[in-house]
Amino acid sequence: MNKKTLLALALTIVMMFAGCTSQNSGEEQAITVVFADAGWDSIQFHNAVASYIGAAAYNITGEEIPGTTPITYNGMIAGDVDVYMEVWVDNLPTYYDDVEAGKFKELGINFDDNKQGFYVPRYVIEGDTERGIEALAPDLKTVEDLKNYSHVFKDPDDASKGRIYGAISGWAVDTVMRKKYEFYGLNENYNYFDPGSQSASIATITSAYNKGEPIVSYHWDPTWLTGKLDLVLLEDAPYDPELYPLGQTECPSMNITICVSNDFYEKAPEFVEFLSNYRTSSALTAEALAYIEDHDASMEDAAIWFLTEHDELINQWLPEDKAELVRNKLSQ
Repeated sequence: MNKKTLLALALTIVMMFAGCTSQNSGEEQAITVVFADAGWDSIQFHNAVASYIGAAAYNITGEEIPGTTPITYNGMIAGDVDVYMEVWVDNLPTYYDDVEAGKFKELGINFDDNKQGFYVPRYVIEGDTERGIEALAPDLKTVEDLKNYSHVFKDPDDASKGRIYGAISGWAVDTVMRKKYEFYGLNENYNYFDPGSQSASIATITSAYNKGEPIVSYHWDPTWLTGKLDLVLLEDAPYDPELYPLGQTECPSMNITICVSNDFYEKAPEFVEFLSNYRTSSALTAEALAYIEDHDASMEDAAIWFLTEHDELINQWLPEDKAELVRNKLSQ
């Protein structure tokens, strides 16, 4: 092999290594973001929306780490979780102390209009002419009013009483709802029934709704159920932090915050700025979850649909150049 051939071969090898180095360098610039997946649909949906925007505009690759609320929350404090899109602050006794101690960064509120309590289908109160359903409880407005309608919400296993489907045993709110049931004297004419699981509770409400039957049940939002079915939350006394644990007032709306680990706050300032601007509502979240249920959609498909359906949010969350990148990806 002559010298010219050797030189050409050497240059080729150098260029190959240079190309690999350049490619690896580009890959290193991409940031992997670990989102907390605490197990419920709405947090998974918001993870998908933030991941989609991250990939489109910030060179972000999102991945989720599953676990219970305490595990994922402590993972954020330890730096193993980067982003928590839905921190239900009142469910974490140390949350405010941890924020004050600087254990992580609270960026803002995702939504704060969530509700929970006793729901009934609207057709029970107003009827539904299209479905041929008569109003069976036209004056039902409050939890206390249930005393007058135990004959409407009959217990299938006890003809002498009505049935209230309660919260899930073991949930903190179940204790409150049971006390509410006693405070308003509903225990005289109703049996309080534990559905046993979240899926069983949702299945029971859905089954009754599809049949046009009366049902009163504990529920909460946002879920696909509140996004898809026309349910009415029964009114209660205004929230009082001292009386609420005794079941004597309505359940409070909770600040659902977005938080990041301290390391990530410094690591990706532009993406953190986007997360600081990210705000939705319980109604918007329920709408997206209903879309997933109706179309058997993946979380990513729902994120694409949501950003297309609510294009105005892109401008609220992102600077103009980043918004353009997201819209370009949506149009592909």
